[in-house]
Amino acid sequence: MKYCSHCQAGIEWKIPAGDNRHRHVCSSCNTIFYDNPRMVAGTLPVHEGHILLCKRAIEPRKGYWTLPAGFMENGESTEEGALRETWEEAKARVELKNLLTMITVPHISQVHIFFLADLPAPEFAAGEESLEVALFHPDDIPWDEIAFPTVTETLKRYLAGERETQVFDIRPEQALGI
Repeated sequence: MKYCSHCQAGIEWKIPAGDNRHRHVCSSCNTIFYDNPRMVAGTLPVHEGHILLCKRAIEPRKGYWTLPAGFMENGESTEEGALRETWEEAKARVELKNLLTMITVPHISQVHIFFLADLPAPEFAAGEESLEVALFHPDDIPWDEIAFPTVTETLKRYLAGERETQVFDIRPEQALGI
């Protein structure tokens, strides 16, 4: 960032008064430009005991399986983002049940949120960011081909029985080894 989007003056990299971190700050109007974590929202869709997974058509981890999820857009709730991403990646209409996992990934400045969701009918198709979409019986999940540690952890928590609870354990990322 070189110029202020408010007044077009130059930007400085400094610790603003009353703060404890370096930020981009306008040298003229003193606007502070925060760089905050990005939110990823998605679902773990289930149809008659089978889990819907998407094979990624884009990097990172192209060709690996994941849950339908992606970056939230400004102005949408986590629930809206999860539903939108499920439609975009899997062309699936789901019904959200409850929050299943929220996992922080500080080394890439992200927070991943997954909702448990019912897939009422086995109607789905690959969206632009998916090569393939399929329902997997829990015994057939391709564990060695899962794209991200947060997806692996979410699947494991679901399969361990953390399905219907409204209270969930927020475990530190160090416990996940990520």
